Amino acid sequence: MTARDARLHAFRSDLADARLKGEVAADRFVTGRPARITASVADLRKAPRPDAGVNTQALFGDDVLVFEDTEGWAWVQAERDGYVGYVADNLLGARDHAPTHIVSVPRTFLYPGPDLRFPTSGQLSMGSTVTVTGSAETRGTQYALLPSGQAIIARHLRLIGELAEDYVTVAEGFLGTPYLWGGISGFGIDCSGLVQLAMRMTGKDVLRDSDMQAASIGTPLEPGPDYTGLRRGDLVFWKGHVAIMTDAENMIHANGHTMLVSREGLKEAVERISYLYGGPTGFRRP
Repeated sequence: MTARDARLHAFRSDLADARLKGEVAADRFVTGRPARITASVADLRKAPRPDAGVNTQALFGDDVLVFEDTEGWAWVQAERDGYVGYVADNLLGARDHAPTHIVSVPRTFLYPGPDLRFPTSGQLSMGSTVTVTGSAETRGTQYALLPSGQAIIARHLRLIGELAEDYVTVAEGFLGTPYLWGGISGFGIDCSGLVQLAMRMTGKDVLRDSDMQAASIGTPLEPGPDYTGLRRGDLVFWKGHVAIMTDAENMIHANGHTMLVSREGLKEAVERISYLYGGPTGFRRP
């Protein structure tokens, strides 16, 4: 049997993804059932309990495969990045409509109709995908209409496939967003979630956790003496942490020090972090 990362492959001693048959040991193998996230943000937990830790999140419109659904919890694998976890099953629905657009601003509201004066009926994060079935204009503001009858500000959407040019610029749009362990949205985000979501908006799907990113994104590089070889877009890794260089000297990261997405000088960050976690463990250029 081949060793597999349980974060990225659905297997337990009693149950496993049918695609892993012959590679892992399990009592039973099943084919995943297609489903879609219907909540603005859905926590993927380590265990099927409301007090279990959150490993990551899925966004509205994300597709998942369901391998087990019992006692209010579904054991799923996200199709975009392969992450496996437990999600409340009332946050799942059918894949009734093909998504047409993606939210392209950090946060936006849903309205019960095309009027920003209506009480909001929900909110969505950047990266959420929706199906637009029509359009409307009220007092000069354009709205996109969804199958549910809800409306969203049209300029907050892009056609799927219409990509941002610079992932660092996307990440900079999250400045001031609260830090949230396991967060992947404009409502709360962690260090590797910021990298993943920002890169997603440029058409590059990357793995979720910082150790996975340190092993897979782009190519390793030597930062040079006194970090002079770094440039905008390079990634700096510590044990359990990642930051994005915004220029040769400064970086942006979601961090537990400020509990925000914030800017910081690289040298200052290295000095501050070193006494707890040591120095940088690697550098990569996407």
